[in-house]
Amino acid sequence: MSDKQDPPGRDYDWLYSSQRGPSEEDPDATQAIRRPPSNGSGQGQHDPSRQSGAQSGPPHYPPPSERQPEPTRVFGLQPPPPADHPAQQQSFGGTYSPQESQSPRFATPTSPQPRGGYGPPQQPPQGRPSPAARAPRGRQRNWWLRGLFLVFLAWLAFLVAVPLWAWSQLTQVDAEPSGNRPEDTPGTTYLLVGSDSREGMTEEEQADLNTGDAAGARTDTILLLHVPDSDGPKLLLSIPRDSFVAIPGYGDNKINAAYALGGPDLLVETIEQATEVRIDNYLEVGFGGFVDIVDAVGGIEVCPTEAIDDPKAGGLKLDKGCTEVNGSEALGYSRSRAFKLGDITRALHQREVITAVGEKAASWQTVVLPWRYFQVNATAADALQIGADVGPLDVARFAWAMARPGKDAERCVVPYSSLGQETTAGSAVIWDDEKAGAIFAAISQDETGSISCRPQ
Repeated sequence: MSDKQDPPGRDYDWLYSSQRGPSEEDPDATQAIRRPPSNGSGQGQHDPSRQSGAQSGPPHYPPPSERQPEPTRVFGLQPPPPADHPAQQQSFGGTYSPQESQSPRFATPTSPQPRGGYGPPQQPPQGRPSPAARAPRGRQRNWWLRGLFLVFLAWLAFLVAVPLWAWSQLTQVDAEPSGNRPEDTPGTTYLLVGSDSREGMTEEEQADLNTGDAAGARTDTILLLHVPDSDGPKLLLSIPRDSFVAIPGYGDNKINAAYALGGPDLLVETIEQATEVRIDNYLEVGFGGFVDIVDAVGGIEVCPTEAIDDPKAGGLKLDKGCTEVNGSEALGYSRSRAFKLGDITRALHQREVITAVGEKAASWQTVVLPWRYFQVNATAADALQIGADVGPLDVARFAWAMARPGKDAERCVVPYSSLGQETTAGSAVIWDDEKAGAIFAAISQDETGSISCRPQ
């Protein structure tokens, strides 16, 4: 509204006037807002000039001696209402008392928004647990994961520790000849010997297995395993124990006599001179150890091509076809000679049993079942004897090759010309020099792919 429509009254004339009035003697004095003179009834005097809008002259101020001090007015603050009176709220149109059930008429601050703001914390949506409620479940899940991880680490440590312990229990023997030896050849050639040693067996065990009480030890099983470096197949070559060969220092005799005459080193020397193949690693197992190993893997399956009834092999009785056998039955199956081909069929059964033991020992049950894993390693450590120069990796490679020879692996017996020729050592097996020489040459040159074994 303009000044013309609402001219200032006396109370505000000082704001629009340049005259100081009676207060000129105190130019620094604060100008106070004055009320119109009271007429005694508390009502301001009627000023006709305010109604007509005319000004009769400069405002009149009372002398300083008649001025009354005016109390200080504080705007915006109201005295608190009585305790028994509901609080009043002030509005542009006056004051009012809000109803108890009436909701606020003005918006209240909300919870913080993504871009900022202030307010009470936002409540979680209904139906979902709060983060505080979810925390214990998360911690519980973490404990489960940590527990599984610790079990996994313990299992790995067990898988590593048991073979290391078993390795420390192995018996090492001197199997390296001292004389001239063939040159190193590609690939790795193992010599596995199954001796008829009764060492460590009780009289009752010898009677149960029908091993006899022969003194000393001879070789019932002689098997060469060649693992080529080339792409050729693995080769399992059986050497009949009655093969007639030259034994260094002892003349011609059956090959199993070399072990009885001079032990492992003389046996290795005899085989190397007869075959011209260098033996890289030597492993030996006795009667008792063989039985324990088969039992440790839970028995094996054998598949004889004809029925067996051999009192000399521990009273072994097996029907034709595949059947499960335990340790003592597997030993009798490997030793029996009650066949038309005698030692040749016996060598075939020995390769079958050794391969079955390797496959069973490397099965997933052995790795997953802790007691079986420990028993297999402990039994092998007690049953095996190895050459002094054989390392842990050599034994591991041998075990893997026996367990996984491959479908294309060659399984042979040294070619022979006679199975029962009379010699100075009695009836013996005579090798076919030409055919046997071809196999030995292929092994020395790591060319096992050129070997073809005739059915036995």
